[in-house]
Amino acid sequence: MRLEFIVLVWGCVLGAIHLFLAVRLKIKQYGSDWSMGARDESLPPPQPLLGRLMRAQSNYFETFPIVVAGIALIGITGLHSRWTAIGALTWLAARCVFLPLYAAGIPVARTVSFIVSVVGIFMLFWPLLTIAVNIPALFR
Repeated sequence: MRLEFIVLVWGCVLGAIHLFLAVRLKIKQYGSDWSMGARDESLPPPQPLLGRLMRAQSNYFETFPIVVAGIALIGITGLHSRWTAIGALTWLAARCVFLPLYAAGIPVARTVSFIVSVVGIFMLFWPLLTIAVNIPALFR
């Protein structure tokens, strides 16, 4: 299996970890009745750790579909290379670092890890972008 696909599998695992941690703390703060109910009532603001985990989860799931699309397109087009693999690994490693940094409330390092993950996404998409930019040449 291509390394990019392995990264995608571990990206799904990391997504499940995001979900599990946030849900675990939501149930701890709001109770199991809230968890099993319709959740129509207004709730007090989340405690700081829960709030950070919820924001980290939201941030992860805002960027994860882009990575999924990139890895899928790399696989479909066969444009995988050492650099797309490095980009995928860079993204995953940075996202693994991002979660505990965000949970701990460490702002600057968290932002740096996010930026590194975006660099990984650009590395993953680079071969696709170079082809996409040359599409007008196909119509000459």
